[in-house]
Amino acid sequence: MKIVRIDDPDDPRLAAYRDIRERDLRGREGLFIAEGKVVLNVLFAARRFAADSVLILENRLEGMSETLALAPQQLPVYVAAAPVLDRIAGFHLHRGILAAGRRPQQPDLEEVLDALPAEALVLVLVGIANHDNMGALFRNAAAFGVDLVLLDSTSCDPLYRKAIRVSVGAALKVPFAVAGSAAEIAASLAARGFSNLALSPRGGEDIRTVRAGPRVALFMGTEGEGLPAAVMAAMRTARIRMAEGFDSLNVAAAAAIALHQLAALPR
Repeated sequence: MKIVRIDDPDDPRLAAYRDIRERDLRGREGLFIAEGKVVLNVLFAARRFAADSVLILENRLEGMSETLALAPQQLPVYVAAAPVLDRIAGFHLHRGILAAGRRPQQPDLEEVLDALPAEALVLVLVGIANHDNMGALFRNAAAFGVDLVLLDSTSCDPLYRKAIRVSVGAALKVPFAVAGSAAEIAASLAARGFSNLALSPRGGEDIRTVRAGPRVALFMGTEGEGLPAAVMAAMRTARIRMAEGFDSLNVAAAAAIALHQLAALPR
């Protein structure tokens, strides 16, 4: 690895890391920020995304040797003292372990779907605007072997720093694509033999009794409003049975239950 000591917080080589919180909200010219040792392990091991550089607090460098051994040999590893790192980030960064990754070109939905195997489980997210939920949903997707996550155009960015951190790196591991509307996604999946299943407290079937073919797509909506009525009306629906007088779960918790059930179905 290529260790570079940084003493000037205005060093232009660190532009991607400057004012992290503000730039998370307005973009980083094709880059994203990964944070924490576990996340960097996934970034370097999965190799789905190219890394541009690493920025580490000086007293964390020794404990990062195994992680950095997974990185490309010539990747620049910038090392700084806490006051310098905090000036760069714009706030106190207690983890002190960051990497700048490069976003790939957004894949074409039809090409992504055509590349799926004959037996596939897809998670479709509609209107998911909370980054904690997005990260937890990707963590669930990785845990239950989801082949692809599809996001409608109103969902938030899974490569937002907090979403990646909450996903414990799963957002860097599970393939995903951003498509158009839920209806457009459903039509493309149905055309390829997928059984589309909408999960909602208003769903018709108990998720425990659902049986499906080798290709299944689970649609999840935002908390509160849930999936649009038109989407629900156009496909099979399921619910999670709960105690009387209570009808909803956090969207990530609900997805975990449903994905556990669907992943266990014979294909």
